[in-house]
Amino acid sequence: MRLLLARLTAAFPAWVLVASLLALAYPPLFTWFRGGLITVGLGVIMLGMGLTLRVEDFRGVARYPRQVVLGVLLQYTMMPALGWSLGYLFHLPTPFAVGLVLVSCCPGGTASNVITFLARANVALSVTMTTCSTLMAALMTPALTTWLVGNRVEVNALGLFLSTVQVVILPVVAGVLLNRFVPRLTGRLLPVAPLAAVVMITLIVASIIGAGRETILSAAAPLFGAVFCLHAGGFGLGYLVTRLSGSDPVGARTISIEVGMQNSGLGVVLARQNFASPLVAIPSAISSLTHCLIGSLVAAVWSRSDTVWQSEGEVGVEAVAAE
Repeated sequence: MRLLLARLTAAFPAWVLVASLLALAYPPLFTWFRGGLITVGLGVIMLGMGLTLRVEDFRGVARYPRQVVLGVLLQYTMMPALGWSLGYLFHLPTPFAVGLVLVSCCPGGTASNVITFLARANVALSVTMTTCSTLMAALMTPALTTWLVGNRVEVNALGLFLSTVQVVILPVVAGVLLNRFVPRLTGRLLPVAPLAAVVMITLIVASIIGAGRETILSAAAPLFGAVFCLHAGGFGLGYLVTRLSGSDPVGARTISIEVGMQNSGLGVVLARQNFASPLVAIPSAISSLTHCLIGSLVAAVWSRSDTVWQSEGEVGVEAVAAE
């Protein structure tokens, strides 16, 4: 049973792609999943992440200090810079440009942990970086978004902060506490938590794509081009900068994946709760589909390379949640 759940979880890019295509073909299949359900869905995803963490896991910062600092630094500098630049380069309408910046300012997504596992990189390092960037998101995401696009559209910085705490910080902390004080319940939830996260992110992405079908189809080329370049740039530059800093190939793979994959579900929720235009959420939905596909391709290539498997970073895919 656990093997089946793990395989279904590992196939999450396929579920997201199929659901997105179905949403474009017939939106009512998924547009019922909206409003508060999207917020609850992201909460389920982040709770699943928290359930996989123990207090001892935070010691990972001490195990990989230089790589963690570099990865988180790139996450909150290079990605926002790319998002801002690509919005102008592709001449995106203001709502799309703001949405692109918003998702670029989000923390690393938990899907990166699964892709790291499939790519035979350092999962322990990936989980540590995801945790650190997620905990920093309550401050960094609102601050960076306001700084970069505050002159183009009114940004509710306090609202972004409170929303991030509500849908990210509180569920993660709750998961950690459950793992610490109610281990039996956690043990029962862990096998299904990753698949539940896959279902939630698939519904979130398909719902937003279905709701914005006409707009997406009319602006497909520049919008998809900008989102693709955002994540491709994150993967490529993340690897290049990390290698130039002297990191080993496996560490560079891990940071590349972590930087290239955002918590797009968070971007959707923040856009829906804090911006007047519903179009601001669309880049985040497309982002989730795009980084999953790029990540899967990267994982397939790297998993077939001759780089030595880092056993210290190996964990079962069932122990990580997918965004």
